[in-house]
Amino acid sequence: MFTSVLMIEKPLTSVDVEFVTTLHGDEGVSFIVLMQPRGDQADVLLRAIDDVALGELKEATREGDEPEGKAAREPAELALEHSLRALREAGCEAVGQVVEDHPLDKMKAVVEESEADEVIVLTAPHYVEEFFHRDWASRARHKVGVPVLKLFAHSE
Repeated sequence: MFTSVLMIEKPLTSVDVEFVTTLHGDEGVSFIVLMQPRGDQADVLLRAIDDVALGELKEATREGDEPEGKAAREPAELALEHSLRALREAGCEAVGQVVEDHPLDKMKAVVEESEADEVIVLTAPHYVEEFFHRDWASRARHKVGVPVLKLFAHSE
């Protein structure tokens, strides 16, 4: 069984589920999903710049409405449950948790404890952070000790 630690910031879409569950062909995959609430991941200005870069001007004006801190916990738990259910329905093993503090430290600990084979970071594009190599995938590559794959999440 191939074990993947999957870092997400929003619920998996059906396209995302198909994408990550077919990466290794017919080999069985077990996922450990770490849900990082988007509101806690970067400041509002950086998220707004990313939205503008993607041509999503309406989204840029709503970045201040993104729940942060404790208000982000419940939506994150619902997103995690939805994602775990979708992965299981696709025939994979899946467990997970919401990560609020020190996500890279948590990711490293989970990789070590589970003896994971890889990390998949599945997020929306974060152009500013990616340019400066401050995005989750770039930072994880120097910390977790297994291959890290950066994928862009889809929207439905």
